[in-house]
Amino acid sequence: MTDAIIAETIMITGHDHDTIEAYSARPLEPEHPVGGVVVIHHMPGYDQGTKEIARTFAVHGYNAVVPNLYWREAPGASPDDAAAAARAAGGVPDGRLVGDVAGAMSYLKGLSTANGKVGVIGYCSGGRQSFLAAVSLPLDAAVDCYGAFVVGRPPAGMPLKVGPLVDKTPDLSCPLLGLFGADDQYPSPDQVAELEAALNAAGKTYEFHSYEGAGHAFFSVNRPAYRPEAAVDGWQKIFAFFGQHLSA
Repeated sequence: MTDAIIAETIMITGHDHDTIEAYSARPLEPEHPVGGVVVIHHMPGYDQGTKEIARTFAVHGYNAVVPNLYWREAPGASPDDAAAAARAAGGVPDGRLVGDVAGAMSYLKGLSTANGKVGVIGYCSGGRQSFLAAVSLPLDAAVDCYGAFVVGRPPAGMPLKVGPLVDKTPDLSCPLLGLFGADDQYPSPDQVAELEAALNAAGKTYEFHSYEGAGHAFFSVNRPAYRPEAAVDGWQKIFAFFGQHLSA
C-alpha cells in the first residue's frame, strides 16, 4: 500500500469516439508496473463515493479510472441531476457502456506504469455492467457487486430499459467475483443461483459470496443499507481476487 497517489478529473475517448469525463486515481511512483481497474459507478451516478473507491484502489497499488457514464445526458451536472437524466432516458445503453469501458481500458493500458492487465468492478447497475463488459471485452478479471438484472428483467414501473445477460455467460472472458446480499431482491438469491448454474454449465472460473443480513448497496458507507462486516469482508475478497489476476 502507498499513500502517495495522484487523483484528477480527465477526459477519455469513449464509445463512438465521444470525449467523456472520467476520474483517474493512481499511485504516484509505483516500484513496478501495476494493474488497472475500471470502476463502474452505481445508478446514483458519478459521485464522491465512487471517486473514493477509485482512490482506495490507487492506495492499494492499482491505476483506477471511473468513466462518467452519464456525461452525454448531463455534462457538468451534479450527480443527482445527471442520474435523473439518465433514468429518464432508460439508463445507459448496453452498447455505449461497452464502448466507454473499452475507452477506459485503453486509457489504463496507455499509462507508463501499466502492466497491461485490466479488471473491472461495478456496483448496483454497475455490477450488471461489469458482467456485460466481461462478456464483451478481453478483460483479466471482473467483479460484480450485487448487479441487478444479469438474470431477470426490471419490474414494471422501474425506469431501466435493460434485459438479462445470463445467456451471454459462455462469452465471459475472465474470472468473475460476485458479492451479494442474501436479503437483496435485485438480484435475489434465486437469481444469483441461476447465474451460478450458468457459469458452471459454461465451465467458467468464478467465486461467489453472499452475506446474511445484507441487502442491496451494502458497500455504500453513506446509506442506511451499509453493512460494515459484509463490506469489510467484501473488500478483502476484492483485493485478494485482483491481487491474483491483475499482478504482473
